[in-house]
Amino acid sequence: MNSEKSARPSLVENLADTFGYMVLRVWLGLRALLTGLEKYAGTEIIEEPLLDEFGDPDLNGAMVEIKTKVYGTDYYHGIPPPLADKFAAEPLLPSWGLSLFDALLGPALLILGITLLIGLAPRISLLLQGLLYSGLSVGLILLNEGGGVAWLAIHVLLVVVALRLVKHDRFSVLPRW
Repeated sequence: MNSEKSARPSLVENLADTFGYMVLRVWLGLRALLTGLEKYAGTEIIEEPLLDEFGDPDLNGAMVEIKTKVYGTDYYHGIPPPLADKFAAEPLLPSWGLSLFDALLGPALLILGITLLIGLAPRISLLLQGLLYSGLSVGLILLNEGGGVAWLAIHVLLVVVALRLVKHDRFSVLPRW
């Protein structure tokens, strides 16, 4: 009887596992959400008059270009253009698959980030996030981008750890899923 009590985790251990999972879930959720949001980022150049030391426009009419970061669907690139060109030249990646991946990557990251942050079916969200990172790894493996593959492997490992800790989740909608 005494050995059964010692086999069960203490309240502190349960809290540590719960907090560990919560931190990991928040990090993975924010990572996916913000990465998905950045797929919609672009740059706009605004021209403004050059100002002199008194704050008045330059007499010669000189202009200064100011770059600003903006977000919108017009700027969407699921796969960055330099990588898209490399992927297009890769014979093992069919063009229809590349187009589909390019179209779905941003929205998928946004949805998975939101579902993970709010705890909507965390097991399914984590599984899909792990599969997405694995899919991204395939492209980088074919391009022989070892650093990117290692970086994504860390993400996959974090997802695996989160899947192992999800049993300690206390703040979810549809926690069984």
